[in-house]
Amino acid sequence: MIFIDTSAFYALLDGDDAEHSRALRLWEKEPPVEGGLVTTNYVVLESMALLQTRLGMPAVRVFRDAILPLVRIEWIDEAVHAQAVSALIAADRRGLSLVDLSGFETMLRLGIRSAFTFDRHFRQYGFQTLP
Repeated sequence: MIFIDTSAFYALLDGDDAEHSRALRLWEKEPPVEGGLVTTNYVVLESMALLQTRLGMPAVRVFRDAILPLVRIEWIDEAVHAQAVSALIAADRRGLSLVDLSGFETMLRLGIRSAFTFDRHFRQYGFQTLP
């Protein structure tokens, strides 16, 4: 299993993104298999908001119709949310998000060590990043 983050979703859908070609190359080289890619409902929310704001509703529709059906969505429950909020307060810094921290907690709970992301925080927290 590989965790997929907002930065990867966005890079896949924005042809002008600096990481678009790298994201697309990985996506095409290793097409997702059922259950192989995992994300959280928080990442879906963040991704849809970003896509809607920057690229508009057509990108949101492509995301919903062509990408999300290939991804297993883990729903953040009260315990994971509380753990992520505690980690956010303990980190005491800007730039690190509740979405990231809830993703890290989900990855740990599921035993996922790799993330398809362009966000440096994943490496900083000890995860392998792709590409």
